[in-house]
Amino acid sequence: MQGYISVVTLLLSRQLFLFTFFVILFVDMESMEVDENEPQLYVRTPADVKTIVKHAKLDERQLTQLTQALYYPPAHIVPDNLRLLELDSHMLEHIREGQTLHFKGGLNEKIVLCTDERTYDVKGAEISNSLLLVPDLKFGAATSTSPLKSPRTGNANASLERSLNDSTEDELEVPRSLEQRSVLAVFHEYFECREIKPRFRKLSELLQLTRYSGPENEYCIERKVLFSFQQLLDTVQCSRAQFEEGLRNLRALEFDGHIRVMEYEYEYRIVSLMLGLISENSWALDEVERAETIDALAGIAPEAVVAGLFDIYTIPSERCPGKFSYQESLVARIVAQNILQPGLRFRNEEFMRSWQEAMPEGMSCEMKYLRGLGICDAEGAQPCIRSLAEERLPTNLNDRMREMFKTKRKWTLEEMEPYIECFTTPTLSVSTLLAKNARSLTEAGVRYYVSKH
Repeated sequence: MQGYISVVTLLLSRQLFLFTFFVILFVDMESMEVDENEPQLYVRTPADVKTIVKHAKLDERQLTQLTQALYYPPAHIVPDNLRLLELDSHMLEHIREGQTLHFKGGLNEKIVLCTDERTYDVKGAEISNSLLLVPDLKFGAATSTSPLKSPRTGNANASLERSLNDSTEDELEVPRSLEQRSVLAVFHEYFECREIKPRFRKLSELLQLTRYSGPENEYCIERKVLFSFQQLLDTVQCSRAQFEEGLRNLRALEFDGHIRVMEYEYEYRIVSLMLGLISENSWALDEVERAETIDALAGIAPEAVVAGLFDIYTIPSERCPGKFSYQESLVARIVAQNILQPGLRFRNEEFMRSWQEAMPEGMSCEMKYLRGLGICDAEGAQPCIRSLAEERLPTNLNDRMREMFKTKRKWTLEEMEPYIECFTTPTLSVSTLLAKNARSLTEAGVRYYVSKH
């Protein structure tokens, strides 16, 4: 479900008070005594202004020449299509450029606001002083038609030092005009926005419903849960740029008008066949041919699938224009995922040897490629590697950390980071989250984090 700011967007400045010397009169239309026989509403007059200024014990010569009378709307008129929204510089610039802000959120989700690049959490906040929306209201500089001498400027006539009560009516005569202004809305709260990380979990859950495992298994897929690019973009709580990044991270591809992710075993089989062509054709690692790769797998997998996976796993060759090279990190991760089946443990040396043997010649495997995929557990007699996929952990921070500490008693910051960074914000780092939700200790000069309870 997606919404748009279509009526009006208002900037709530952090400096709400403007100190200017002009008069604004507030009129409650319901409390005014109006002659029922008169079709027009009662309005303030210049005589009213002079009376109010006198009762307020103000020197009229210290005021600008324009008076604006504000009229509250009747109680039965409620402009419920207006909201006050706080914007940061990024959102404000986005609107000035003519772009659109999108509200996103389902029935059981908290609402977020998205630009093309960022995602914001939206929360209601109360305002201690009511804010009035008054179209065409003039501020200080616009209310003076000619310069007036004022005691505040240091060039006032000596007679201005006398009190207002001692002044005569003639001395108080100041050219004055009166304008009427209607209050369009009164705000007692506003929406504040805080930048957050994109919420990709829903994207993963939706795509997992229709994992692709080959044309022979498509009869098992329920067609009504297949989603197009735009349908997912409208549903997932993130900006367009973040959404496209999420698709890349999930290794999703588009064919037959729908976004799909591959069943892991099927993806590994196709990628292995693609990698096997390197040695079969005696290609250098940065001389891979795209067209030949797609042609070689014709009949084994749909062309759209092979082409999509090729574009995900390769980048253009820097040395040979028109040719490609496989990304070592992605190849290493899918090979490691094939070895690290859930529930299995491997001794470090055994795992690294198996991992390297499964890699194409010329590519190497490194522990950094296991980020968010597996962990090294050195607490037992024999250090071992085990599977721990970030996407399989709970989406609640407390539940996730509880599950992680069940798997492993103590963690370094570097080890925990890939599993916790999805909960961070621009002002809330992984270290801050761990300080609140875990306990730290130092052993042999190394800081570890353990369960708080």
